[in-house]
Amino acid sequence: MTARVALVLVSHSADLARGVVELAEQMAPDVLIRGVGGGPDGGLGTSLDAVQKSLAEVLTLLADGGSVNGADDGAPVGASPDGGGVVVLGDLGSSVLTVESALELDESLAERVVLARAPFVEGAVAAAVTAHGGAGLAAVLESANASVRVFAVIEAAHALDANAATSDEDSQTSRTVTVRNPLGLHARPAALVSRKVAELGAVMTIDGVDASSVLQLMALGATQGRELRVEATGERAAEAVATVVQMIDAGFGEV
Repeated sequence: MTARVALVLVSHSADLARGVVELAEQMAPDVLIRGVGGGPDGGLGTSLDAVQKSLAEVLTLLADGGSVNGADDGAPVGASPDGGGVVVLGDLGSSVLTVESALELDESLAERVVLARAPFVEGAVAAAVTAHGGAGLAAVLESANASVRVFAVIEAAHALDANAATSDEDSQTSRTVTVRNPLGLHARPAALVSRKVAELGAVMTIDGVDASSVLQLMALGATQGRELRVEATGERAAEAVATVVQMIDAGFGEV
């Protein structure tokens, strides 16, 4: 694990917690993610004791993991609000209340653990991908919280695309590419594209949505055979577009 921010996902269901952890881990393998689900009796519900134990375990693992991205700065990961820490998501109201109780009972967690106000699945995926890129606690929290707006963004992009002609300004480069892999632009390819876009530092859209957002890419519902318009702006626009087009055209190793 090299990411400096970890996630703890609290659900009423142990199966749901495990499933979302599995999904997020597939898209962000460098992020430490733990799920907490079910009540003390093993049925549906949430357990304060289990949440407290999970937070303690994750903070210990982060600290034992050394410094951010392997740099030896002498400070344990998870000790600074500007660096490492833990973002927690809950699936329903009482899950959130249980997390809030855990934070209130241990004031030492205040600078290292934050609770996101976000959809459980979408927020976990967005936060995991952002953390995988090396972002700090505040950026990962913002990414999770922003996931609540993803569908409004998609609708706005589609409306704009339907009413506006394509611009061919000199500062903008665009190409069209066909999705080749059988499962389309599903979770894994979407994560690969969004991480690459973030790595390139490009301002890029795919069919009008932010190509650095894994949630917006997944919400496109792009299936095999669909043509996608890849656009970028800035000095390195042509390089960024060529890179992403090549990734999509190669089928992400699935064809």
